[in-house]
This record gives sequence, structure tokens and C-alpha cells, in this order.
Amino acid sequence: MVEQNWLSERFTEHQDRLHALAYRMLGSSGEAEDAVQETWLRVTRADTSELENPAGWLTTIVARVCLNMLEARRNRREESAGALPPEPARPHTGIHPDIHPSIHRNGQAGPEDEALLADSVGVALMVVLDTLTPAERLAFVLHDVFAVSFGEIGEIIDRSPAAARQLASRARRRLQGAADTSGAARSPKREIVAAFLAASRNGDFAALLELLDPEVVVGELHGSQEVAAFFAGRAEAARLALVDGVAAAAWFHLGRPKAVFAFTISDGKITRIAIDTDPERLRDLDIIALTASDKERR
Repeated sequence: MVEQNWLSERFTEHQDRLHALAYRMLGSSGEAEDAVQETWLRVTRADTSELENPAGWLTTIVARVCLNMLEARRNRREESAGALPPEPARPHTGIHPDIHPSIHRNGQAGPEDEALLADSVGVALMVVLDTLTPAERLAFVLHDVFAVSFGEIGEIIDRSPAAARQLASRARRRLQGAADTSGAARSPKREIVAAFLAASRNGDFAALLELLDPEVVVGELHGSQEVAAFFAGRAEAARLALVDGVAAAAWFHLGRPKAVFAFTISDGKITRIAIDTDPERLRDLDIIALTASDKERR
């Protein structure tokens, strides 16, 4: 009884994270809930006498459950396609790396989240995500969103760490290509953010002043003169990115985002730049780097 209570407490402690992971993997709050319930059933049947890392263990279980569900879904689609002509494509509620749906306190995404997903993400990204193999999708989500090591991912999918890294890299390239052509990536906001990064990178004080509102605020910095002086020559490592589906900038180190720059723009001028470096908050964001054009790099 004591062990069962301990298991229940550990599961409850990590349940929101497990649901968020399953939701990103499966793209449906209903299927994610099924995955979490199946995870609990497996937990209750497992031997936990030598368990040292409950969080990692639970992540492994729910990931394997989701992998099985994705493979079963893919098999059903292949069988259906072989028997009958495929149904016309229609928007669905898949989770994608350039959008972060709000997860409710109990770990479930509300109906309004699912209703807006298809509109929020580009059709190209929806199509590309569905073309990923279950292993590619799992490797990408676990590593890029939940910071699981490639060694752990390799154990889940019965591959080497190098193979897991390759799967995630392949998924990332395909999703980045789709992100580059999405509506958000080609928005006027992208042009302003890209111009700001280029001016900052080149130390072009005059160009920065042109982009900044006179009353712009960045943390403790106030006014275009102060902000331009701070950023001139200081964005060499920042990259254009989509953050939760919105044009922004991010600084990456060893492939992981370490800082996100969110821009508020009004009447074509930057009025606020919010810089977030908190690892926990960054882990909850969906961040995908964009490929800057030659013009944007100048």
C-alpha cells in the first residue's frame, strides 16, 4: 500500500508534463488522455523497487505508448488507403513545433485550443508533420521540446544515440523548410525583426533608430537612443525564429535555445522587446529557427 501511494504521488506530480508530451506526440487531447491512462496502467504493473528516476521512467513509458499509438495509426491509414480512395484532406488538430497551445491547469488542452490549431499553423507544416515517421516525430519532440538526451531516446526506440540524433535532425530540417514558407514566416513582423537583427549585427545605429519607437522599452532600458546603443553590434548569435507561431528571435547554444526575444510592434515600429532566458519557460515554448535570406543577413 505504501509503494502504491508513493507511485500515485509521483504520477500525479508529473501528470501535466506527461499529458503535454503525449499531446505534442499525438495531436489530440483525447488520444493524449488515453496515452496517459495507459501509462498509469503500465506503472501499476511495473516493479519499482529499484526506481531512482521517476520523471525519466514515466517519460520513457508515455513515449513508448505514444510511439505504439502513432505506429498503429499509420498502419490503419495505410490499410485504409489500400482499400478505398483516401478522403479529402481536412484540417486536424495536430500539435506542431511552431505553435504552443495553452495547456490547462489539469494538463488538458481545451476545445478552443484544438479549434484554433489548424488556423494557427500553416498548411505546409501540418502536411510535413504528418509525413514524419513515428520515430522521427518522437525523436524531435522528446529532444527539441522536452530536452531528453539522444541516449535516452535511443533506448526508447531501440536505436543508437547517433541514429536518434539523425532522426531528430531530419525532422527538424523538414519542419524548418515548411516553417520558412508559412504565413507567419512571411509576415510583415518577420521583415521588421529580420531588419532589427541585421542592424544590430552590423552595429548600424541609424538603422536601429529607424526601427525603434521613440518610447521603446527593453527591461530597464527606455527610449530608442538607449535601446539602440545597447543592441548595436550585439545580436551576432541571435537567429530569426518562430516562437509559438510568431516571428521572433532566439539565441541558440549547442542546438538548444538559451534566450528568446519577443517583439511588440505598433505602426511598423518596435515598442517593446521582451527577453526570456528562463530554462523552464523556454522548455514550454515551441521554437523553430528560420532560414534568413541573403538580404536579411546583410
